[in-house]
Amino acid sequence: MSLSLNPCLERLTDYPFARLRSLLDGVDPPENITPLVLSIGEPQHRPPKIITEILSRDLALWGKYPLTEGTPEFRAAAGGWLKRRFGLRSFDAESQILPAAGTREALFMAASLAVPRDYGGKAPAVLVPNPFYHVYCGAALAAGAEAVFLTASKETGFLPDLDGLNEALLARTALLILCSPSNPQGAVADLDYLKKAVTLARRYDFILASDECYCEIYDRAPPAGALQACEDLGEGYANVLVFQSLSKRSSAAGLRSGFIAGDAALIAAFKKLRSYGAATVPLPVLAASAALWDDDEHVAGNRALYRAKLDAAEEILGGCFGFFRPGGGFFLWLDVGNGEAATKKLWAEAGLRVLPGAYLSRPGPEGTTPGDSFIRVALVHDLDTTREALARIRKVLF
Repeated sequence: MSLSLNPCLERLTDYPFARLRSLLDGVDPPENITPLVLSIGEPQHRPPKIITEILSRDLALWGKYPLTEGTPEFRAAAGGWLKRRFGLRSFDAESQILPAAGTREALFMAASLAVPRDYGGKAPAVLVPNPFYHVYCGAALAAGAEAVFLTASKETGFLPDLDGLNEALLARTALLILCSPSNPQGAVADLDYLKKAVTLARRYDFILASDECYCEIYDRAPPAGALQACEDLGEGYANVLVFQSLSKRSSAAGLRSGFIAGDAALIAAFKKLRSYGAATVPLPVLAASAALWDDDEHVAGNRALYRAKLDAAEEILGGCFGFFRPGGGFFLWLDVGNGEAATKKLWAEAGLRVLPGAYLSRPGPEGTTPGDSFIRVALVHDLDTTREALARIRKVLF
């Protein structure tokens, strides 16, 4: 007798980094080169000292259970940042913010919040940009929905074409997930694009989940946000949730701290769901997080470090591999012809671990996979190390 598990698990593909390990299994980097990991978006910049100061100061709080809704101080700090960053005037932090252990688990649970078990006899749809952050697809499938992949290619500005969505699909859509700046391409949705997404969500009564965890890592202009689009429309925050994180903004991935904000009714429902199934954020972490959301100075310094690495990338790779300067985030999305082959070659000959674009995408309606010819390169190391890595890429692949 075999144990029966949730059949949705069978629809999940292997995690991208597990696929990468399998691809490179048996391939050794050169012995005379220091290997560099550029496959994962794990910031290597030094986090602000205030994190360790507060975590050490509030030792007694580790013995207390945190509430699902966090603390008033955390909500006030996160809400204050939203108001400064996006010019929100009518936003109420007390009823419209929930802390989260980073954004990954919150985004995963958003599908459980949004997807109904019956959609008028039709399968509920979760619309996912393609390429995408792997959690989006996993969340849709685990919730029992159909993941519908919206091609985000150069022809569409590396964002899904919202005008191309048909009525039948929109009528059974439970959740639309957008990411701006996008992972992996670094495309930035302008305010009109986000207003269009909000309007669609309200017209067809689905949830718009806007993943904005890279919004503070931008090149020239600060990206707009979905709550800013709501403010501009002047009709409240209905149908919209945004997801924010300190992982990239403050180089604090290990802190596992972020928040969900938006529609007060959805936040209340999310709080109920998360009180059963989510990891609450420890009180010392909430205190450190509040201090980080209150401080914009360290973010400007962090952003300048990434901008210098984009300058280096443009200098070294400009004119190669379809290079373009992303509007936000810290990834390069390079067209190398065959992403898997280039990944193996870079590891074997240059000691560089990158991620094939195919592992971040699925075949679209037209039958092609938009990431097949690409690799994603994370510019997370210091400037000198990054320059060395970029030079290795050019030497080996050009």
